[in-house]
Amino acid sequence: MIGRIIRRLKTIFWELINFKLKIVGYIPSHYFRRFCYRLCGVKIGKGSVIHMNAIFYYPPNISIGKDTIIGERIVLDGRGNLTIGDHVDIASEVMIYNAEHDVHDPDFKTRIESVIIGDYVFIGPRSVILPGVKVGKGAIVAAGAVVTKDVEPFTIVGGVPAKHIKERELKNPSYKLGRAAWFR
Repeated sequence: MIGRIIRRLKTIFWELINFKLKIVGYIPSHYFRRFCYRLCGVKIGKGSVIHMNAIFYYPPNISIGKDTIIGERIVLDGRGNLTIGDHVDIASEVMIYNAEHDVHDPDFKTRIESVIIGDYVFIGPRSVILPGVKVGKGAIVAAGAVVTKDVEPFTIVGGVPAKHIKERELKNPSYKLGRAAWFR
């Protein structure tokens, strides 16, 4: 009984934090938002930015590398570990989940698995990354793709579900991403 009460209070606490972060997401200052996100446990590397209107689930399990740009209206799920590498470009309205219901379980239980996004990855707008997926270094996920399986390094995938399209020609990236717009 006491364990259930404690779990419920913890859930309410994190729902309030998520609500506050949603409000923070409307403030047009990368510096202020990054400061607030770090206060709530998101690990954000040097030079990385998260554009406005981001939604977080359990921020302490989210880690973002350096020089990474994350677009507007993104969903970052930290209910399991979410690791995003260095020099990653994630477009607007991408959803990265690491928790989902097991549709075959008679109790419809939640299944949680880590998601890992490697360095120099580009994820196109409105893509969905599902639990347990690893996107390898230098991979590209096309716009609107639904990624249900691991993506090998330096491959380009697209579609629903995402399938291999071709290999990326650039095999040794060393670029730095451009700076984000000030009021986004």
